[in-house]
This record gives sequence, C-alpha cells and structure tokens, in this order.
Amino acid sequence: MSGDRSVSPDRHELTPETVWHIDMPEIRFGRDAADELAFQLRDLGVPDGAGGLLVTDEGLVSAGHADRVAGHLDEAGFAVDVYEDCEREPSIGAVEDCIDLVNAETEDGYDFYVGLGGGSVLDTAKTTRAVVANGGEPLDYVAAPTGEGEPLTEAGPPLVLLPTTAGTGSEISPVAILSVPDEQIKEGISSNHVRADAAVLDPTLTTTLPPEQTAKTAMDALGHAIEGYTTHEYDSLLRASDPGDRPVYGGRTPLTEMFSEKAIELLSTNVRKAVHNGDDLEARENMLLGALFGAISGLTAGASLCHAMAYPVGNRYHTYHGETIAVLTPASTIEYNAASDPERFADLAELFGVDTTGLSNAAAAAALKDEYVQLQRDLGVLPSGLTELAGITAEDLDWLAAQTVDTQERLLRCNPRPVTEAAVRDVFEAALHNWQE
Repeated sequence: MSGDRSVSPDRHELTPETVWHIDMPEIRFGRDAADELAFQLRDLGVPDGAGGLLVTDEGLVSAGHADRVAGHLDEAGFAVDVYEDCEREPSIGAVEDCIDLVNAETEDGYDFYVGLGGGSVLDTAKTTRAVVANGGEPLDYVAAPTGEGEPLTEAGPPLVLLPTTAGTGSEISPVAILSVPDEQIKEGISSNHVRADAAVLDPTLTTTLPPEQTAKTAMDALGHAIEGYTTHEYDSLLRASDPGDRPVYGGRTPLTEMFSEKAIELLSTNVRKAVHNGDDLEARENMLLGALFGAISGLTAGASLCHAMAYPVGNRYHTYHGETIAVLTPASTIEYNAASDPERFADLAELFGVDTTGLSNAAAAAALKDEYVQLQRDLGVLPSGLTELAGITAEDLDWLAAQTVDTQERLLRCNPRPVTEAAVRDVFEAALHNWQE
C-alpha cells in the first residue's frame, strides 16, 4: 500500500493527471436561509403538493428546528413525513430502518428528501435516498470486501441538506459514512449519486448546539481544511483511463488551497467565541462558512491519515468523530505528515497565526502543533488525548493500527506521506496524551 500513488484510481494511465474538476450542490447560505427551503425545492423542480421525507433526530425535534422546517414546508403546500430516529454515527441497521419506513409509506419513494441535522443525520438521508432509488440495501454499495461494491447509477429525487453543526461537511460531500458493527469498522458509500442536490446553510440553526458539540464539530471542520491543504497536488497523481473513473478525492488544486486558507482563518479565529458564547450569531455564521470552505477543500482534495485513524477508534469506542479528529490531528496530520513537505507546514503555521520569524521549517511545524494543542485547551471541553477520550492504552494500539491499515485504504491513499502499520501504531501512541495537566 505504501507504494501506491495516493488517490490514484484502480484503472489509470502511467502518466500524471492534468485535469481537475469540482462537483458541488447548489448552495444557499445566510441567516434565515432555512425559510427559503420551499423556494429551493421548487428551483430543483419539485412540484407544488409533492410529498417528501424530513430526516432528522430527536434532539432537533426537541429544539424546535424540525417543527420550523416542517411547518415552513407545510405552509408552502408540500406534504411532509418526519423520520426522527437517526442515531449518532449511524450503523447499517439504523439506516435500513429509515429505508424500511420509506418503502412502507410509499410505492416508489418520496418526491423529495430533506436532511436536517449533523453529519450522522445527513449521511442517513443521503444513503436512504440513494438506496431507495437504486434498490437493494446499503451494503450492496459499500466497497468490497465489506460490501458488494456495486456502482450507484441513479441519484433519485431531489435531496436538500440543512446542517445544524459547523463541522462534518456532509451537506456537500459525495460520501456517506456508516458503521458496520459486526466488523467493528466504518465504511463509506462513495459516489456523486450520493451527493445532495442542494445545501441550505443557516447559522440560526446552529445556535442551540451546546459548547461541547460546537467544539467537537469545529475540530472536524478544521481537520478537513488542514488535511485538504497538505495532501497531494492533483497533478502528482496518475491520470484515470476514463474521466468517469476519477476518484472523488482528487488531490489539492489552486481552488481547494484558496478555500483551505480561508477556512483555517475563519475557524481558528471564531471557534473560541462560538464555544464560549453560543449566542454570538456572527461567530456562528463565520464557523458555518469556515466549515463549508473546509469541506470544499478537504472533501475535494482528500482527507488523509487522521481521518483514516479516526474511523476504527470511533467504531470500537463509540466516540464522537470530531473529538476523535481533535485528539489525533497533532500526532498525525501535523507531526507525522510534516516531513512530507516542511515548507508547506511552515506556511500552515503562519495561517494559524504563529510567528515563524527566524524559525526553520521543522521548528515552525513544531510551533504549529503547540498552537493547535493550545487552541484545544482554550476551548475547555475537549479530551487531552486518546486515553482521556476513551480509556485507550498502549495495549489497544496494535489492533487500532491494524484496523487502520486493513480497512482505510481509501483514505490512506490520500496521505502525503507513505504509512506502514508500525508507523500508524507510533502515531496512535503519540496521541495517547497531547498534554498533561
């Protein structure tokens, strides 16, 4: 694996890639943008009187956000059923429950779908729409050997996603992440047919997010931006034999670099405000915009080692994805990967506000790690490492390293520095404690 050219497709020419492209849903952004959802649906061709499914969770029903969205659609003349049983870090079985509801309530699926929530809810909505449109079950479209690896050929009726967290980027991503409890792994259904048709980003939907969840999701967004900024350039990869075979993670481009830089600025300068004063709507708006920009970067250029390591941790210990990214980033994305391009990591340190005057590139990367850890400590709600996160000790690391290498090739191929199982174990060990009180 370590010899693969990262994110190179299975079928490729032995020549460098020369073309990059970007796919994106329609994006509607701003305060009270949720009140334009009916207009967005009509813009996508949904007729008046059509019936749809709102996919959400119990917390958002309790917070009143689901009633706000469903009431708006009802007043606009749309018929809406509500599915509120989404689970955190959704399993294959949980998503199948939503699919079963659709099949029980309709003959051929709903006329449209709306996802309202964090990444888990949005991934449930994406998978449900895709599987109902294509038939079968989710594992049919998960890559082998876990699933059958069948391609999705239909996108299905319009899907609009409304994130209530500033973090996961699922609202624009072509990937839906699902856990497979029997295998103790997480897998993705990766296809442009999974991607939503539109994303409506309204910061007023994020103000009820508690400080802890605000911090956790922000670290995921920051991870996207950093990983997107430091992964391979698109033209260092191999060209696909057919344009249709280009992977959804295609390497960094001038466009993704621009979004990374702005995302890091917005997120790193606003996350303290958003965590410590959740009613600061300007900070919430900047966080949501930063998360969007980070997703455009990281979910186009490619996530890498940190995300690959996070999935085995989350699946075995049921940790929140964002806090897992937070504790792994210093040792993986920063410390381990800095050797791949020291000058770029020195530039990254400057984006974080580190004064690199007189510092070597290596010293600037070390200062970047310190700055990132200090940011987490300032938030006051994040764990100091894997041990505090989930009681993980050195005895657990062989299994975690093996699972990372054996099950996360899709992401490891994006990493700018080759990895081995031994190297991954060392990174896990370094992440046991990022700081000591």
